[in-house]
Amino acid sequence: MSAPALTVRRVGPESAAAVLAIVQEAFGSRPPLDPPADALRETEASIATRLALGGGLVARLDGRPVGTLLLDAVGDTVYLRRFGVVTDAQGHGVAGAMIQAASEAAAATGRYRWLRVVAREELPRTVAFWARRGFVQTDRRSPYVELGRPVPTFHEVATAEDMRALGARIAQDLRAGDLLVLTGDLGAGKTTFTQGLGQGLGVEGAVTSPTFVIAREHRSARGGPELVHVDAYRLGGAAELDDLDLDTTLEEAVTVVEWGEGVAEDLAESRVQVRITRHADAPAGSDPGSAEPRTVEVLRLGARWAT
Repeated sequence: MSAPALTVRRVGPESAAAVLAIVQEAFGSRPPLDPPADALRETEASIATRLALGGGLVARLDGRPVGTLLLDAVGDTVYLRRFGVVTDAQGHGVAGAMIQAASEAAAATGRYRWLRVVAREELPRTVAFWARRGFVQTDRRSPYVELGRPVPTFHEVATAEDMRALGARIAQDLRAGDLLVLTGDLGAGKTTFTQGLGQGLGVEGAVTSPTFVIAREHRSARGGPELVHVDAYRLGGAAELDDLDLDTTLEEAVTVVEWGEGVAEDLAESRVQVRITRHADAPAGSDPGSAEPRTVEVLRLGARWAT
């Protein structure tokens, strides 16, 4: 049986009734709060006004509206308001897809630096949900907790030289103890990106794929942090990554883990997540040195990047 089709679309005031129905069901199923959640006082008219001002998102599973949020721009921040997923749709990736779509919408304008949410401190599971997605506490005014994370940056890259140049630019913001988790199809350019990091950090030796040796260490030629380059492709999970004993070098080095999504996130409290995506017309497995466009998403997560 195939998984339900999940879509997320930007909506306006015309979708106020659908948004309100999701908000009422999602917030109504949560434990009662004192004072009650502001979301339960929303009306179709109030939702329509909010949507007219900032717009919102609606997620659908097989065409059925199951998740929503409202976008509220304040200065350099986009607040995610009335974020909710109906109970029977949870566990299908709806929440993650909405956060990704909101991140992309905020990044596309070029005006915003932060995504923020406001949660109730009486709901620790909700606070933990946002923390697992890289949001860190930025304010607390009982009973409310504000959490935020930077808006990702998106870079269009056409050639291997461009990919290395991007890596070298990002290296300028790195310091010992930083962790980068790289994601992308085979041949997408993860090692090429890491070569640029090595250039930017001024490390010794050629940076090549560590697939068969699992991990390589490159000393700095100018007294900076080492580069530890790990390939998790052949590892069976986080337990096998632990066997590499990377803890002994994490604090002194910049650590890059290719194929690290779902494996390397617990190595450090903060990380830079780099996702490389080929454009739809680029053939799979193509030469990363060829002039084929790729999109590189750079997302900085955790307290290290929260200021």
